[in-house]
Amino acid sequence: MFFKKDAGGVSWLLVCLGNPGDKYENTRHNVGFMVADEVADRQSKPIQRLKFKALTNILTISQEKVLVMKPITYMNLSGEAARPAADFYKIPPERVLVVSDDTALAVGRLRIRTKGSAGGHNGLKSIIQHLGTDQFPRLRVGVGEKPHPDYDMADWVLGKFTGEDKKAMDASVKRAADAIECIMAQGIDRAMGKFNG
Repeated sequence: MFFKKDAGGVSWLLVCLGNPGDKYENTRHNVGFMVADEVADRQSKPIQRLKFKALTNILTISQEKVLVMKPITYMNLSGEAARPAADFYKIPPERVLVVSDDTALAVGRLRIRTKGSAGGHNGLKSIIQHLGTDQFPRLRVGVGEKPHPDYDMADWVLGKFTGEDKKAMDASVKRAADAIECIMAQGIDRAMGKFNG
């Protein structure tokens, strides 16, 4: 598919979901931010420029120019950051890759999809609403199910990783960054075959 790029030459958006502030650092809901930082650390280019209601940086990943975003809108309003960036750089939805946590996946598992529903995730719901479509790729990073059905979901996703889960998550964040590099270099189908588990 052909699409027009603006003079900035950005060809992908990488929208990594989380909540801003120290209070939320290293929580299950902030896995997207952890992945963004891993991608940036590999190039020693921190994501700190404030633009489009997000902390951003333009990185070259597998020869693709990518605007990496950590929305500071809070999770439920993530679309308010993604849509203006997509409009500015004329990025079609199929090149807006969203990284989010997933409580339906075990810690350490990844799931890449080319499209789909929000699956109860408010950040994805906001992006679907603002882009006007669910036809965008996403990389879901497993954070594990809540330990008991009566456990409050908000408490679970805003909790921090500990013990074995912390070790598994550190490895998973690195694999997620590898998956992003694979998507950019070899395409989403190859990445799905290699990283979905």
